[in-house]
Amino acid sequence: MTENKIPHPLVAIIPVVILIALLAISITLFGSDSLSGGSQISLIIAMAVCVLISMIFYRVSWKAFEKQMAKTMSGIFVTLLILLSVGMLAGSWMISGVVPTLIYYGVQILSPQFFLVTACIICSLISLLSGSSWTTIATIGVALLGVGDALGISQAWTAGAIISGAYFGDKMSPLSDTTILASSTTRVDIFVHIRYMMHTTVPALLISLVIFLIAGLGHNSNAAINVDQYTSGLESTFNISLWTLLVPVLTGVLIARRVPSLIVLFVSSIMAGIMALILQPHILTTIADDPTLTSVAAVTKGLAITFYGATAIDTGFPALNDLVSTGGMAGMLNTIWLIICAICFGAVMIASRMLESITRCIIRFVRTRFSTVASTVVSGIFLNLTTGDQYISIVLTADMFSDVYNKQGYEQRLLSRTTEDAATVTSVLVPWNTCGMTQATVLGVPTLTYLPYCFFNLLCPCMTLLIAAIGWRIKRIKPQTEQDAQEISVSHESSSLS
Repeated sequence: MTENKIPHPLVAIIPVVILIALLAISITLFGSDSLSGGSQISLIIAMAVCVLISMIFYRVSWKAFEKQMAKTMSGIFVTLLILLSVGMLAGSWMISGVVPTLIYYGVQILSPQFFLVTACIICSLISLLSGSSWTTIATIGVALLGVGDALGISQAWTAGAIISGAYFGDKMSPLSDTTILASSTTRVDIFVHIRYMMHTTVPALLISLVIFLIAGLGHNSNAAINVDQYTSGLESTFNISLWTLLVPVLTGVLIARRVPSLIVLFVSSIMAGIMALILQPHILTTIADDPTLTSVAAVTKGLAITFYGATAIDTGFPALNDLVSTGGMAGMLNTIWLIICAICFGAVMIASRMLESITRCIIRFVRTRFSTVASTVVSGIFLNLTTGDQYISIVLTADMFSDVYNKQGYEQRLLSRTTEDAATVTSVLVPWNTCGMTQATVLGVPTLTYLPYCFFNLLCPCMTLLIAAIGWRIKRIKPQTEQDAQEISVSHESSSLS
């Protein structure tokens, strides 16, 4: 059977335009709740349009789509298991007292002059441990914004420090769904991906911390910080103990020894569960909410709910209630659904050769190492602006450039890092992106107001471009001549992007 004809770029862009339009409508109607169904349905409709056009006008068989979707889905099977494990870990780390203990001691070191840099560090640590920038910002971020108000610090500066820290932790955490997604779609081990990101991410954070430190030292307010209510709420609800920190320490040891991520997440969750049994049995009994059960049965039920279901604990302090509430494995289902839909959309775009058609237009301008990385950065930011969702931006950017990096002989870890530097951190800077809308609403600070102060988010794309320009720690996986590197044009692309 002859190979399917490649659609014209103006035809290939139709499903993408429809997807962008549907996402815009979904985000307008539902806001951040669009992730609970609207974005997924938009992807399914756009996927249907792609299939319809391809089958009618280009005679692509349905079996070709099935084959590509099966191939693509098989590649993310472990990823889905990891995401479920992340939900399990998030719940167990919270209920066991790991995260509450870190917050309890963290808020007590705040001071006016060092508030901004401390806020950034605290959000970095919490997001790194939880793997969620959204949860960090909606909980401790809101509390830190109130502290900043009490000190007379501009909300724009405080929001910038909070978001910078939260997105650093989200980007570098093996528990983060965006980190898992970027590494899995490029077929890069998650810990290899994280280590390689350190070359751009750590310098961006250090520069940001210096800026926040200088800004804080110029603040002359002597207002006292009242954290008694915050710490007393944690202390009265959880058994605050430094013993809980054994869990993240042992998890760090496993990561350092390069244990597979799925095993790390599972073992860490079990360790946290054991810690919860030892230090927080009263929390587990509260979660079970069944006085007819024996104590052992109630604790066991509470532990099961912690791992799988949603938990809500009344601390007596409303600002803390959202912080200690977790979604467990069930809380990851919307994310998994979104990833499946995005992966399937990418699969039909590949099978129809529409993605190849679009990519050929882009890679005509790719000739050097810098132009390759720069094109990836521009594409990631452009997709954040047009699709309104960072997950879709990550998947489409990785799909578009995977073959380009292979043809040029660059490691896929360069693609995974550049994708995160472009798509993950800039999503919160777009007012109509789900991330931008959510954080502006949660913090009560407009996106364009805090944007100039999100130094980490602004510096990451710049840092990846700088490193690409000088070529630091960027190497090719196979020898190529200069002519080979430049011949990625139309005449050398007979294969599909799959």
